[in-house]
Amino acid sequence: MVEIVLDDEFCPSGQTTAQDLARMQSEKARNLSEKGKAAEALTPYVQAKASGEQSIDLMISGAHCAGCMAKIERETAALPDILLARMNLSTMRLNVQWRGEPAKAGAIVARLEDLGYGAKPFNMELEPLAQRDQATSLLKAMAVAGAATALIMTMSVGIWDGSEMSKVTRQTMHWISAAIAIPTVAYSGQPFFRSAWGALKNKMTNMDVPISLAVILAVSLSIYETIHGNPHAYFDAAVMLLFLLLIGRFLDMRLRQKTGESAQRLAAMQASTASLVKDDGSVMSVPASMIKPGDILLVAAGERIPVDGEIIKGSSDIDTSIATGETLPLASTIGDTLYSGMINLSAPLTIKASAVSSDSFLSEISRLVEAGEQKKSKFVRIADKAARLYVPIVHTLAALTFIGWMLYSGDLRTASLNAIAVLIITCPCALGLAVPAVQVVASGRLFKKGVLIKSGDALERLAKIDTIIFDKTGTLTLGSLQLSNAQNISKDALETAALLSRASRHPVARAVAAAAGSGPVADNIKEVPGQGVEAKIDGKLVKFGAASYVGAKDQADAQTESWLRIGRAKPIRFKFKDTPRMDAKDTITGLIKCGYNVELLTGDKKSMARETAELLGIDIWQAEVSPSDKLARLEELKSQGHKTLMIGDGINDAPALAAAYASASPAGAADVSRAAADIILQGNKMSGVITAVNTAKDAQKRVVENLSLAVIYNMIAVPIAVLGFVNPMIAALAMSGSSMLVTLNALRLKFH
Repeated sequence: MVEIVLDDEFCPSGQTTAQDLARMQSEKARNLSEKGKAAEALTPYVQAKASGEQSIDLMISGAHCAGCMAKIERETAALPDILLARMNLSTMRLNVQWRGEPAKAGAIVARLEDLGYGAKPFNMELEPLAQRDQATSLLKAMAVAGAATALIMTMSVGIWDGSEMSKVTRQTMHWISAAIAIPTVAYSGQPFFRSAWGALKNKMTNMDVPISLAVILAVSLSIYETIHGNPHAYFDAAVMLLFLLLIGRFLDMRLRQKTGESAQRLAAMQASTASLVKDDGSVMSVPASMIKPGDILLVAAGERIPVDGEIIKGSSDIDTSIATGETLPLASTIGDTLYSGMINLSAPLTIKASAVSSDSFLSEISRLVEAGEQKKSKFVRIADKAARLYVPIVHTLAALTFIGWMLYSGDLRTASLNAIAVLIITCPCALGLAVPAVQVVASGRLFKKGVLIKSGDALERLAKIDTIIFDKTGTLTLGSLQLSNAQNISKDALETAALLSRASRHPVARAVAAAAGSGPVADNIKEVPGQGVEAKIDGKLVKFGAASYVGAKDQADAQTESWLRIGRAKPIRFKFKDTPRMDAKDTITGLIKCGYNVELLTGDKKSMARETAELLGIDIWQAEVSPSDKLARLEELKSQGHKTLMIGDGINDAPALAAAYASASPAGAADVSRAAADIILQGNKMSGVITAVNTAKDAQKRVVENLSLAVIYNMIAVPIAVLGFVNPMIAALAMSGSSMLVTLNALRLKFH
């Protein structure tokens, strides 16, 4: 006799037939096969780290709040061999790192799906489309709920105003309301129903569970009341509740779209293809992601550097502003290191790759930015802390209310009405609006004064800062060179230099062309990478560029000067400077008077940094700092207990902007910096900084008042609902009234 030992997974009861065993084993094999295919499909998206670890970026769907993010990180990190699980709620990107085989990615996705969240390989190009589709769906649901609310409320006025109305007329109006409310709830409630069902299916709860329960019970009870000809129905309460909640969900989605733009901007700056030089000398265009260390690449003039590498052939001017923030291009030649995202300006280069695309400079900048955004998304406000307690408290209150009224009255209808009223009246709309209402009003006030607020919690953080750190080039200064010694240069010499400069896009050439005005361009101009330009003018060789190029000896400050030599004549010196913004000094003085610590961090040379700091009255400054140096200074200040406001404009400032407690950028800043910053300063003035911090302090007072009003409302409303003094309709009106109260209080900020 053969004994068959069965796994509990196949036979929980301990008994089965041979056919059942065969069927179950076949089903398990099919499931394993499907999981194997899923893991195989994910394998190409897994990246192997230099240390041998595996990493994958996943796009998560179905996450709405910090609670969802914490759950995803916690449950993913609990899987075997997982080293790191970090999610960015702004971009919906989950980065997971683990030890072992790439196939483990399938198990990670399977666990996320078990939790009720969608997961697929992250694609920066598709991610904005997915967010746009979500926002469009929410907007449609909100529009339908809003229209239904207006229609049903219009009919409800006659029912609730106490005037005489026949039973037939009242019931007819209830049926019309039902015909509007039922399809509206079925359509507009989907964002909440799907979320609630996903949580319940996995034996969990979230804030959408009591919301969905309240809406469904209100509609169900209203249908029951209408069928039995009872005088009251609560269709208006259900659709009004959905409408108000959808407004909050839509605004939250829009804020997350804005705060996730920085990663999208950085991805757009990464070269998508590279020109690979094969062993036979031929050149082939390949995706930048396929480049490996040691590969030889050809970078034409005008192209971005695809990956970090070293020049092995050629010399050229390189736009290094992505790394240093400096206005002037850097003359680079054999042996120099270039970083991804830099732009080759003047001549072809051959470079040897030193890193893969995902480990290059620009990718590192992107990770630093997302790490900073991650810190912001974990910024937990008082309202968020209260919202965490919302689900268990509301469920308990509603259940106790139902049980208590059943014991007291024995009437199922009365117990249900009071339990629904508790669910509705405790809806956290006032609590949820306490902060956003102030943000909207404060944002409008600042917009009129040339300051744009981008981040949802920026005002809270701005109100608490004590240290302000400025970048120099493009922030305190205009970021464009101007000829500073024009009075020492003859008109003929200036025009001759302009004949050469008008054909170049070099910052120095643009400054000379601007000083001389419009005019002709010399013929047969020759550009020498890293040195300057030359041409024959009136039979004489004219050179304009570096001192060594034209034969000049004086190189007091080679970074801010160029030389013109006409034939064998004595070279003429052209000096340049970056002009401070018109109100930079007054702004610095005003901030210092308000008690803020002010510092200057710049990638520029020490001489230029010192000159700017002395001119503007900044005592603490550092020059020639890298993006990581700026981060290190921010961490140092943070360890000392300071809360910093970082103000910068360059791509190299983006990590610091994302990591600082609060951040700002001028309107003319790089796209990535504007996307990473919390506020944007319009125009060429810096005075908006003072306006922003003062408004933030006023807004913080309104937030505290609104949260206090929301708490007082719940302290009064909840006992009244539990004791049965309100029905669902009155509960919905009370909930709406509390929302209006905090909104009106927020509007006071507009007139300060």
